[in-house]
Amino acid sequence: MVRAVVDVPVHEQTAAEVSRFIGIRRVGPSEARRELPADVLRDADILFCTMPPTNFGDLEKVQWIQLTSAGYAQVLNLGLAERGTRVTNARGCFDVPIGEWNVAMMVNLARDMRGMIRNQDAAIWDRSAVYQREIRGLRVGIWGYGGIGRETARLARLMGMHVSVLSRQGVEPSRDIYVVEGTGDRVGTMPHRVFLKGQEMEFLSSLDFLILAMPLTPTTEGLIGERELRALPKTAFVLNPARGPLIQEQALLQALREGWIAGAALDTHYRYPLPPEHPLWAMPNVILTPHISGSSLSPHFQSRIWDIFRLNVQRYINGEPLLNQLSAAQLAGA
Repeated sequence: MVRAVVDVPVHEQTAAEVSRFIGIRRVGPSEARRELPADVLRDADILFCTMPPTNFGDLEKVQWIQLTSAGYAQVLNLGLAERGTRVTNARGCFDVPIGEWNVAMMVNLARDMRGMIRNQDAAIWDRSAVYQREIRGLRVGIWGYGGIGRETARLARLMGMHVSVLSRQGVEPSRDIYVVEGTGDRVGTMPHRVFLKGQEMEFLSSLDFLILAMPLTPTTEGLIGERELRALPKTAFVLNPARGPLIQEQALLQALREGWIAGAALDTHYRYPLPPEHPLWAMPNVILTPHISGSSLSPHFQSRIWDIFRLNVQRYINGEPLLNQLSAAQLAGA
């Protein structure tokens, strides 16, 4: 029988269904990387986890790893492509909450919600035009076009925004990717314009909002620096629900202080928790959220990640392509 080690909180209804096809051994669960009993790992064909164990070498038979995160930096140095071990991520689980966070932040930034709340705290009655701006007709650029980018593009188009996308592969139909029903790009919700690698400056030059929707890898770390931030209009806002280090920290601080951009909404950060003395806390043109745009505490996360696992177990047994499978290039950090 195929055996799986499950190191995540269990969705009992789905686990019972999956148990009809494979054997499940529960451990933990924990989101921290730690050592697991070697005898539990040795017979495992499948590992369902957030972080691989520190004694990963004891997984002598593992053929497939299902991650609970959309990011996959935690498995980049394990030689999985060389071993022939397949890895699937949680792509699709976070599209809805992060897409909604992106829309909420654009509305809040456009209307300077932080300024209105400060006025409320100080009992100041101010009906200035800055608090009445619309996002309809504004230009949003999405750097990266995975599930989060597609759902954000759909919502932005429905709200009357002009949507541009920068993607290395261009825009193609999704294949073998988990998608929550009714979400993602469909006819009428595709981007208005698509930019490719090498067209970054043209992509950035006319945006009202830049949204980062790419994974953190060795090739994307620090991808947004002074050159990119200065290429944006001074009226533009940057949203980062992806990973903090995609943007060079000092360049971002300088851009916010010196007015290269109008402001930012940041859900991902450079340190966890962000220390109270960090200058971002005090910047009036910044909205900070504590990495909650999409997380394992989202109300539908557990059912969705177990739905991915259920569908992939069926595909694994039938010898079919797995949903959300990472390529060899991705596992190599490309």
